[in-house]
Amino acid sequence: MLQVSKLLPQGQGLAPVLVRRAHSVELDWDVRQKSRFDATDSAGRRLGVFLPRGTVVRGGDVLVAEDGSLIAVRAAPQAVLKITHCSAHGTAFDLIRAAYHLGNRHVPIELQPDHLKIEPDHVLMEMLRAMHLIVTPVNEAFEPENGAYATGGHHGGHRHDHGHGGAHDHSH
Repeated sequence: MLQVSKLLPQGQGLAPVLVRRAHSVELDWDVRQKSRFDATDSAGRRLGVFLPRGTVVRGGDVLVAEDGSLIAVRAAPQAVLKITHCSAHGTAFDLIRAAYHLGNRHVPIELQPDHLKIEPDHVLMEMLRAMHLIVTPVNEAFEPENGAYATGGHHGGHRHDHGHGGAHDHSH
């Protein structure tokens, strides 16, 4: 088993060509929020990942194995609920209100300009539908926000996608 104990957030400091040539590993959210896990990369190598406690692995991060090889992390598609507002009657405020209520319940949530995503939960699905939102079960990557008081890990700030293909990390 190949040991992995280093993570480069979003491949920081690496030439893009190195990341493109790297083997990859697809991990769902349940695995990526753990600091210790086993996985198999695209070359069929078994990986034993041991990261500092509290580390959260994000899609786009790069793992560095003990032999110096790079493994690009991809957020695996998984079952999630995609929440949108009704375009005929709803507004973006409906999504803000939904995010507020989900946050009050400490639900991991992915925030996007035109939708929200949460892990499947039939009670929350009914609550959101009662708020006149459209809730659609889909199979997509899930990248929830870090909590406002998140500690540890490498993404202490928020990532913002500015619509031009680049995500920027505003960690302090």
